[in-house]
Amino acid sequence: MGYLRGFIPWIVSGVVSSFDWRWGATGGLVTGLLLLLQDRRRGVELDALVLEISAIVYFAVVGAVAVTDPDSVLADHTDVLSFGWLAATAWGTLAIRRPFTLGIARRQTPREYWDMPEFIQVNNHITTAWGAGFTFIAVGLAVCGAVDAPAWAGISAHVAGLVGPAVFTKVYPARAQARLLDRAPATAAP
Repeated sequence: MGYLRGFIPWIVSGVVSSFDWRWGATGGLVTGLLLLLQDRRRGVELDALVLEISAIVYFAVVGAVAVTDPDSVLADHTDVLSFGWLAATAWGTLAIRRPFTLGIARRQTPREYWDMPEFIQVNNHITTAWGAGFTFIAVGLAVCGAVDAPAWAGISAHVAGLVGPAVFTKVYPARAQARLLDRAPATAAP
């Protein structure tokens, strides 16, 4: 589950933001930069670091707003904005036909599979699951904020929007591979 590493800046920001949103943005930015530098030193290609790059851009923009206008209305909506940003990242990478999970999957898959349509299709589906999960959380949190819902409703949106795609990411590739093997012609015995 190499994709989980890309969420570390978001987790750091979420925890630190409970104290001050300026420090949350700074923590997310610094964590994202450190992860990016560490991975680049290890030779990780940029296409496997889309989440880290996206986090850096998001936290740089939100951090700039937080520092220049600490009383900005954005301070009360960073939860919705962050998941909206992650959703835009997922949907944007699908729109340009470079699903963000593709680079991550290539780190874990032999090169001979990379150009197979099935490999690309699996990553399209996984990225779609994450895009749907992020969108669900962003919309759920926006609705919860609009109707002043209890905290458990927002927590439930987080859990459903993250656990669903995580389980799908874990289960779907193996099932897709099994289907592919079932369709493969049997080789003749010697």
